[in-house]
Amino acid sequence: MPFTPADPDFVRRVRDNFARQRVMQTFGAELTRVEPGEVEIVLPFRADLTQQHGFLHAGVVITIIDSAVGYAAYSLMPPGHAVLSVELKTNLLSPARGDRLVAIGRVVRAGRTLTVCLGEGWMEREDGREQVALMAATMIGLPDRE
Repeated sequence: MPFTPADPDFVRRVRDNFARQRVMQTFGAELTRVEPGEVEIVLPFRADLTQQHGFLHAGVVITIIDSAVGYAAYSLMPPGHAVLSVELKTNLLSPARGDRLVAIGRVVRAGRTLTVCLGEGWMEREDGREQVALMAATMIGLPDRE
């Protein structure tokens, strides 16, 4: 379903906000696509973000997808608002092994205060890609405060 953003300058606002998110900088994640109600974040595989079996740690995968759904919701919010996660439900479908994680966040329903989203996590590698996670999330939009 196509969405109309409340802020015509939503792309700049989303990108500026993402650039201030230190955990994304720490992980080396990149915001690769911003559309009304849909965002993509890419994380190159790094051995220092793995668990004991060499897979990307589930916490890292969930964090990246959480940011994707959060920014998808944020893309539709008016200026002067902030987004926070209210609820997350994640199914880990397969071990996260490959060259890079691609997280896609999509808005399902944007309400006045709460926004319901779906997030997907895909590991890409030379021989294709595999879905490793599926997230259902609820985001809240609040007046921004310093």
